[in-house]
Amino acid sequence: MPQPRCSPPCNRPAGTAERGGGTLLAHGQGSRPGTSPGPSWPRVLAGAQRHRGCPRSAVAVCDAPRDGPARLNLTAGTQGLQDCVADLLQPFQGDPIDMVAGIDAMGFILGAAAAAILRKGFLAIRKAGHLCVQTLTQPYTDYSGREKVMEVRTDAISPGLRILLVDQWVETGGTMRAAIQLVERLGGVVAGVAAICIEDSEGGRWIQEHYKCAYCVPPRLQPRFDRHQFGWD
Repeated sequence: MPQPRCSPPCNRPAGTAERGGGTLLAHGQGSRPGTSPGPSWPRVLAGAQRHRGCPRSAVAVCDAPRDGPARLNLTAGTQGLQDCVADLLQPFQGDPIDMVAGIDAMGFILGAAAAAILRKGFLAIRKAGHLCVQTLTQPYTDYSGREKVMEVRTDAISPGLRILLVDQWVETGGTMRAAIQLVERLGGVVAGVAAICIEDSEGGRWIQEHYKCAYCVPPRLQPRFDRHQFGWD
């Protein structure tokens, strides 16, 4: 199956911004342990890539903490969230989608926005223990190697219901694959997978090989995201 990608960014020097933003590398505030405070702790601003022209604003801030892995914190300007969601939905234009499901927790933001644009219902796929109704559970291993359990209410998915799964980031693929299993165990159909970044990991490749996907990281920056290299070289 072809791997849908958002269009490559317009050509401009790395690290520069213009009205419309684009994907760029920038230095955020903060400092590494043992150094003086200052704009030395890097972050990535990953703008959604429009199929026509450049994106209008950077929407995803990837912060590198003082210790531990980098984390994506979704921050959107006036137009940024709309642009990001529009780009994630573009590959699915004309596809039959009955419901959007967002994965706990950042997937709730993008998923709910996508559902509103599509005028479809929204389903929250939760970490276990948060739903006070009958649920179906699925154990999985997250990106950090921790064993967890995901759950979804059993009355939300009927056989044949076509569901678009949305999350902010697919790293090892364990979380997204658990969501896929929950949908399919209830008889639903995974209409597609959308995330700002899908890493080129074994799990990420498996998802792209088996399901239609959309993501926003341009090909030239994908290796950096895969290696979590979010600063200047």
